[in-house]
Amino acid sequence: MLFMILVSFVLTGLISLYHFEEENEEYHQSRLKRKEYAIESNIEYFLASRPDQQHPDSLASLFSNKICELADVHNLDINLFSPDGELIISSNFTLFDNEMLATEVPGDILDMVVEGERRFIQPSTDTSDVLLIYSILYTVDGAPLAILNLPYFEPDRIPAQDVEFLETLIALYIILFVAAVLLAYFLSNYITQSLTAITKKMQMVQLGKNNEPIKWRSQDEIGALVDEYNRMMEQLEQHAIKLAQSERETAWKEMAKQVAHEIKNPLTPMRLSVQMLERKLVVDDKQKLNEFTESMLSQIDALSNIATAFSRFASMPEMKKEQVNLKNFLERVNAAHETVELDCPEEEIVIEADKDQLTRVLNNLILNAEQAVPEDREPKVVVGFNRKSDEEVEIFVSDNGVGIPESRREKVFEPSFTTKTQGMGLGLAMVKNIVKGFKGDITFTSKEGEGTTFIVRLPIS
Repeated sequence: MLFMILVSFVLTGLISLYHFEEENEEYHQSRLKRKEYAIESNIEYFLASRPDQQHPDSLASLFSNKICELADVHNLDINLFSPDGELIISSNFTLFDNEMLATEVPGDILDMVVEGERRFIQPSTDTSDVLLIYSILYTVDGAPLAILNLPYFEPDRIPAQDVEFLETLIALYIILFVAAVLLAYFLSNYITQSLTAITKKMQMVQLGKNNEPIKWRSQDEIGALVDEYNRMMEQLEQHAIKLAQSERETAWKEMAKQVAHEIKNPLTPMRLSVQMLERKLVVDDKQKLNEFTESMLSQIDALSNIATAFSRFASMPEMKKEQVNLKNFLERVNAAHETVELDCPEEEIVIEADKDQLTRVLNNLILNAEQAVPEDREPKVVVGFNRKSDEEVEIFVSDNGVGIPESRREKVFEPSFTTKTQGMGLGLAMVKNIVKGFKGDITFTSKEGEGTTFIVRLPIS
């Protein structure tokens, strides 16, 4: 960037210098033409009063005094050459003695005379700062009389005012260049420090941990970069949470399969052995034997129930989706629960779901709600639905139970969580899996000591 600024300054200076030189050249040529016209007019007027002396051989004596007078008046040297290009007279022979000017007119000027050109300007060159103008003087009869030559010595290539302007321009360019250097330095430091800070923050990012967002006050390009980084970090954390949850669920399912298998294998032989022992064993106290066998069978049944629950959690049956009228469906589910109140609008809403699994979801939520109410409190469980939008409906199950403690709310849908005194704590985990299969979502609100409301959001068919 600085290189481009420097190049632009240099180019601007060179163009300005070239412009001033061209302007200076045009000024001197224009001034010389005016002088030449005035001197030529004076000479023609002088010759007009002497028609008998209009001959090249008479010009030396005729202008011996007059040429110096005209030169003094116009402050310009005057030379007269014959039509053949030979010097006749000059107001300043020193120019020829010092070889500053040639004593003969150049051949191209003579060609001009032959071709009838009246005026010709020979510009100054790199080796000479003399501007020469040639014009043809004619007799009364129209014949070439002499070649008038005016040498014009340009005092300066560039006038003083233009030099002063260039000096001012150069000084301004230097100031601007220094300012640009300082601005580039501070700007590059600002960008470098900002990127260094962002880089350090990125190096501290660890998946699965609480990564703090970068705080940036300025709404500039770096601010936009920081906002995008913070947004991606938030998405990354959400994906990490979902990934960890998915891994836990997968691990629980694998463990559930293994536990169900390991528990169920010995249960059947144990049941048969106890029943056989009851039939064949002869004891004096038959009642105690019956009590013992009943206790053993109830424990075996409990273990069997545990294994069945684990097995259901590990392998969800394939969904058979169908059109379900939500109001009619909730009325049928509510009929199986005497203590549950139904709160449904008159609106008919149809969803697409597996009836058996949806029944399993609601039964589980209702059972949790009933069992979450303490014995010293009259239970109040309400089931209903509300249309959230044209594309989504909310099914809610609320209770007036003990609520869910703040410290345990993050683990509500993980296996092993329960607020009941019985059960394996797999119900809500299975409920969430089923709702996900319906392309829905489940959330809850809870106030400790006052109750909980579970909300199932499902797409409307």
